[in-house]
Amino acid sequence: MVQVIPPLEAAVARLVTELRHDALPPAALHGARRLMQDQLAVQIGCAGLPWSKAVLTLTRARHAPGGAHVTVSGDAMSAADAAFVNATFGHGFEYDDAHRASSSHPGSCVVSTALAVGEETGATLRDVLLGIVAGYEVYTRIGVLAAPDLLERGFHPHAVLSAFGAAAVVAKMRGLDPEQTTHALAIAMSHCSGTTEYTSSGGSVKRVHAGIGTRGGIRAAEMAEAGITGPVAYLTGAKGFFRTFVGREPGKDAAAAFAADAPFEITRVWIKPYCCCGINHAYIDGARRLADRRELIESVELGIQTGGNMIVGNRNVNAYAPQSIENLQYSLPFQFALALLERGNGFTTHRDYMDGTLDLSAGSEAAVLAGRITITPRPELDAAHPGKWVGDITVTYRDGTREHLFVDSPLGTAENPMPQAALDTKFRDLTLARMGEERSEELLRAIDGDGALPAAKLAALLVV
Repeated sequence: MVQVIPPLEAAVARLVTELRHDALPPAALHGARRLMQDQLAVQIGCAGLPWSKAVLTLTRARHAPGGAHVTVSGDAMSAADAAFVNATFGHGFEYDDAHRASSSHPGSCVVSTALAVGEETGATLRDVLLGIVAGYEVYTRIGVLAAPDLLERGFHPHAVLSAFGAAAVVAKMRGLDPEQTTHALAIAMSHCSGTTEYTSSGGSVKRVHAGIGTRGGIRAAEMAEAGITGPVAYLTGAKGFFRTFVGREPGKDAAAAFAADAPFEITRVWIKPYCCCGINHAYIDGARRLADRRELIESVELGIQTGGNMIVGNRNVNAYAPQSIENLQYSLPFQFALALLERGNGFTTHRDYMDGTLDLSAGSEAAVLAGRITITPRPELDAAHPGKWVGDITVTYRDGTREHLFVDSPLGTAENPMPQAALDTKFRDLTLARMGEERSEELLRAIDGDGALPAAKLAALLVV
């Protein structure tokens, strides 16, 4: 019996199967290359973190054989296992890309999947870029339709959406037909999981959310290719994704989001300049503008959106007293204080905290300053700035005067993009220590080079 695929699910499958490299807008390909550059650098730079090493050790002991490789170490594994490790590296320190409208981090999923599958299938860089775009668009367009409810209900959007993104990458790169693609994405829903409780009570499993969803999505597509089926109304059914995970229907015009002429979300990649939750970034930009007047500040009020308050604000129980690296990276008061104190909000600062050389305990300069910060939820910001994380800052000075700052588009977002030179600097900061200058520059040239480059050769450049 042939099942009728609902309109939204059919539109998603068409987007994947009909996408062609030659029809992609130049801006979409440019976004895919920037995304790949940033994600591979983060993988290299974060491969040595404790949870990254733990995941690699675990996977080495239990991996399936295959022709894909782990970044830095070069371990050969199945695409699913290699992508599991690499996605964990890439999402390992809150320094990977973000997508504002879906509150998620697509790059660690789609780049890791496309390169691993590309190695196994003998694909070229051109094919890998197409796979990245297919996965990114499915991941983010579902995510936009699910926002902001998914985050506000306590789910980690990346943990939930990455299974869909990885399944779409595999479906595109392995040439699945529309029916198989629908089943791949339907099965992927069985792998959607993960909440944001880590922001309050910690847990390095947050770093592995990318890997868990990525491996689940790859397995889902492999199951569909093998003939296993899923519920075709996986998004719109009475017990499908939207009613169950999001708590509402996606809207009657939802299928239009997957039309061939719909804007490409990958043109809006957010490259992070700061090594912490992206919700903090607008406030950090504001704090940096105030740093030269910090001695004059009596108090600071930070107006925050509803979803932001859940993650980095008052509903994060350790926002004012971080006990772990996860707490710190999700603490708006401490990230704001660090920026005001010009301590930096980057990779080195957070490693220093992990290593015990940065004191943020009660009584420290940063803790005292964080204690003068209040966070006020402002639902009106949600309505006024949908799809964005903004920063509303009011400073009261010791002389009684007040100053208001509003940051609409923090550095790195599509509206305020990181210049290519700055992106290259971030790339070198993350790769030089491990690779050396010659290998780092060779990798950078390859990412921006000829689309005919075999995926296996690109992956070989990541092994050091």
